[in-house]
Amino acid sequence: MYLEVMAELPKTDDTSGFEGSVVAAKLAGALCIRVACLNGRRYETFSRLADWQAFAAESRAAIERALPIAEKHRLPIAIENHKDWTLDEMVALLKEKSSEFLGVCLDTGNNIALLDDPMAVVEGLAPYAISTHFKDIAVEPYADGFLLSEVPLGEGMLDLQRIAATLAKARPATRLSIEMITRNPLKIPCLTDAYWATFPDRNGQYLARTLALVRKTAERLEPLPRVDGLSLGARYRLEDDNIKQCLYYAREKLNL
Repeated sequence: MYLEVMAELPKTDDTSGFEGSVVAAKLAGALCIRVACLNGRRYETFSRLADWQAFAAESRAAIERALPIAEKHRLPIAIENHKDWTLDEMVALLKEKSSEFLGVCLDTGNNIALLDDPMAVVEGLAPYAISTHFKDIAVEPYADGFLLSEVPLGEGMLDLQRIAATLAKARPATRLSIEMITRNPLKIPCLTDAYWATFPDRNGQYLARTLALVRKTAERLEPLPRVDGLSLGARYRLEDDNIKQCLYYAREKLNL
């Protein structure tokens, strides 16, 4: 077994709470502190570019407050790509801070929602991957863009063998932690004006490439799973089955 601890970045100059989490995690033998800059999703949280820019500045300040603590206790911080930073923005952030104690919790599916190519995200962030959310993703068109779902490993669109090999080559010691979320599909409204408000550097090439991938993938995959109409007990059982299926695939197909 291994332990990775989740914590919140310090939002003010009072960093005692964050340092307490780091100290406790270190004593417990944790491999890292996992954090997310944004709890929500960029295209749902911000309707104006100025608001996103203010958030980005606040996030950089929070990282600057947290990083000396991580370096002091020699416990790395892993920032999740949590449907907030694009690949280019995340890489620029990591290069700007440039510390062996700052990296990413690499989620293999989240950045599809930002129109990033999923394999490009893995290849770009693998050198910084202290932690992972290893998952498979399926997609489906809808009127305002596309729908996105986590699905059991092997049932989606991602090249899991290539992803696992890329991570193993870049960071052999990094653990692959399965994240399987059983829920209704998420709406990615990339054909609406509101979606684009905070993406001044995205263009039609990103949109065309992603929608082409969505159409191609949807043709060969089953319709996305829904949990509407299921009782709470049935949802628990489905979640349990999905996780077991992920573990089986990881063992039998990926030799993990």
